[in-house]
Amino acid sequence: MTNNNANSGTSAAERIEAVCSRMNEAASDAGRQPQEVTLVAVSKTFDVPDIVPFIEAGLRVFGENRVQEAARKWPELKERQTDVELHLIGPLQSNKVIDAVGLFDVLQTLDRVKLAEALMRARDKGARLPRLFVQVNTGEEPQKAGVIPDELDDFIARCQKEWQLEIEGLMCIPPVDEEPALHFSLLRKLAQRNGISGLSMGMSGDFETAIRFGATHVRIGSALFGTRT
Repeated sequence: MTNNNANSGTSAAERIEAVCSRMNEAASDAGRQPQEVTLVAVSKTFDVPDIVPFIEAGLRVFGENRVQEAARKWPELKERQTDVELHLIGPLQSNKVIDAVGLFDVLQTLDRVKLAEALMRARDKGARLPRLFVQVNTGEEPQKAGVIPDELDDFIARCQKEWQLEIEGLMCIPPVDEEPALHFSLLRKLAQRNGISGLSMGMSGDFETAIRFGATHVRIGSALFGTRT
């Protein structure tokens, strides 16, 4: 089902330009180069006809929350545009690992031992593993996925040494009722401590702050696609 789009009065190209302009300004204000920050267009819940204009306008990096939904949409889209990069930004069940590694180029939500072991087994059976980000529960919210900060160093060490998984980045989703800058700052410190360069943080409402704190990937949905129903 195609979603209602709050930005229906503007074209995909215009919305991309508006977001990229804000990203570039935020990077410049932080003394960074705009190319240091990747725009991940979050296309979850939107259908193929909604996504195609953004591909045609030049976007190449997209994010999806669910393996099953992505499997319905993206094989067709990737066949049309072979240089698209697809990120999983939602939770991954261990029994969906084989499906996920066959579809996604980046998994941003590695968050537990069972999943790391499933990825290791898939690799050992010949699967090509996507690039990996560890999801960090910076707010230590019980209802939210992610490794808590006090356990992160050990988890990363196990990923690298025990399971031979290369960790490219960290990802977080700050609590909705807290200042995001505090969580972005924490994620940056955790990454620096572990020698990790990738930082996926910031969404439509706070991506400029995230860029100021070193984000390498910002996940933008509503500012591009409009509101979801």
